[in-house]
Amino acid sequence: MNKRKNMDGMAVRRMEVPNAVLLGQVKEAIREGHTVTINVKGYSMRPFLEHCRDKVRLAPFTDLKVGDAVLAEFSPDVYVLHRIMNIDGDTVRLMGDGNLSGMEVCRKADVVGMVTHYIRRGKTIPASDPRLQRYVRWWSKLLPVRRYLLYIYRINLKLSNWLK
Repeated sequence: MNKRKNMDGMAVRRMEVPNAVLLGQVKEAIREGHTVTINVKGYSMRPFLEHCRDKVRLAPFTDLKVGDAVLAEFSPDVYVLHRIMNIDGDTVRLMGDGNLSGMEVCRKADVVGMVTHYIRRGKTIPASDPRLQRYVRWWSKLLPVRRYLLYIYRINLKLSNWLK
């Protein structure tokens, strides 16, 4: 458990829960029709989502399409928040924005929820935002050079953190 101070200067405890436990509860809440906001862990969705900085709001879905970011359980108690790259019948192929190769494969029934909002530094951006959608389409097309772009992104991130 970590202790931090909120904006009012009051001590706030932060507790980390294993993904299998937390995301199992998230899955149940979404299946009951609720929306859930979670902190992002991991680097596989760079540059759109950053580890421990960003959050996503997940909700039930009625339709899935290529480009949607979703939370999926691709094996028991193993979850991934990645983007849909391909849908073929009941089969969904997922890949992280920060990944250079490899895709997870699951069924539509294994998709837990869809990202409806990205929350970065307190600013909420709807997943349906046309500008964001344009960036996602371009990023997908840049897969052959993504390695170099991510390298530049990481250097820029380190420099900006160093200059703070």
